[in-house]
Amino acid sequence: MHKVAIVGRPNVGKSSLFNRLIGRREAVVADFPGVTRDAKEAVMLHHNHRITLVDTGGLWSGDEWEMVIREKAEWALEGADAVIFVLDPRDGLSAADYEVADWLRRLGKPVVVVANKIDSPKHEPYLAELWALGFGEPVAISAEHARGLDDLMDRVMEHLPEDEGDVSEVAPIRISLIGRPNVGKSSLLNAITQSDRAIVADVPGTTRDSLDVEWDYGGQRFVLVDTAGIRKKPDTAIEDYAIQRSQAAIERSDLIWLVLNANDLGDHELKLANLAYDSGKPVIVVVNKWDLVPDEELKRTEKELDQKLFHIAYAPRVYTSAINDYGIHDMLAEAMKLYDKWQSRVPTAELNRWLEIWQIKHSVPNFGGRPLKMYFMTQVETAPPTFAIFCNRADYVTRSYEGFIQNRIRDDLDLAGVPVRLKWKEKGPYKKGRKGQQAEE
Repeated sequence: MHKVAIVGRPNVGKSSLFNRLIGRREAVVADFPGVTRDAKEAVMLHHNHRITLVDTGGLWSGDEWEMVIREKAEWALEGADAVIFVLDPRDGLSAADYEVADWLRRLGKPVVVVANKIDSPKHEPYLAELWALGFGEPVAISAEHARGLDDLMDRVMEHLPEDEGDVSEVAPIRISLIGRPNVGKSSLLNAITQSDRAIVADVPGTTRDSLDVEWDYGGQRFVLVDTAGIRKKPDTAIEDYAIQRSQAAIERSDLIWLVLNANDLGDHELKLANLAYDSGKPVIVVVNKWDLVPDEELKRTEKELDQKLFHIAYAPRVYTSAINDYGIHDMLAEAMKLYDKWQSRVPTAELNRWLEIWQIKHSVPNFGGRPLKMYFMTQVETAPPTFAIFCNRADYVTRSYEGFIQNRIRDDLDLAGVPVRLKWKEKGPYKKGRKGQQAEE
């Protein structure tokens, strides 16, 4: 796979270009600098090339994040086949632009200079000054209006070796890390990938956007998504938008790691658990900083977890410490196991054998001598496993009995830890009679 990094000073349109090239709104974009801090990557296909595109934070920003952002950018350029150097030429070259150019020359990577925000041909005279950077002819584009992107990629392709054979996109397992700010999501991601991919600081809200990182474990490809911390009430507009991006990342994921701080459990954990449950994705509860819980507090902490996470009691738990790598491999192994179950399908004959057994084990709801009758069961969907049960009266199904059936499906059909959906469908005389009654009305 080829790797191309996008660099430049703050607020020149790097994230807008990143979104355009990968074909979706993946990076947070705002009209003020400093939004992107981590190096964010995504995979794109272009002319039989599978390219990892990396969006970096604004270089030479002059704020407290300048050095750590430059470190992440240097990591992003390791192994890069080409660099897209984005500038906004309408205000002329700044001292920061020249510093970025000198830095790129020292790294010795092929550089394609891009003049962004050139919305029409009348703006192209702005390009003349960019020749002074010494990287050759600049490419005029407008990321906002998708202008000049083909010319840009033609230039980038000149620096990429040709792939042999067809390149196909094999879908990896996507896992989102969600949780309150400062529970250790970024530290866990760094521990898993054995790198400093995500910026880690003691300041809540350090992660401003979801960060996708490709990783291989046991021959299985993963995309690990580090999301912004989800607060009860966001403090700023950019934080509110980052939370929306986190929720969108959850919807695109196959699994969820719900990361908790073992030493700081609050009511917000219940809301996050509900968010994870409503997504229909398998959830692994990752109790981080477990090494900091005193031995005499272990049982009390586990009991508190049981109380706050009763809605997803079926979800497996992994106890971890990002500092000493405790439980890291368990997170990945559990994810691979749950993903297979989430995609599994149970034969109809086996379902109906178990349906008879379940009705014997637990008496069915009975209303005035009229019991619930379940005739037939079949699986109608996977991811999550969804089952249709044909019965005489859907309104006879109580919440507790539905919970009993869901638990039996998980326990008896080897679907432990996976969310299960049920659809109750009526058949028989009652259904016909009600249709006739509705017609008369």
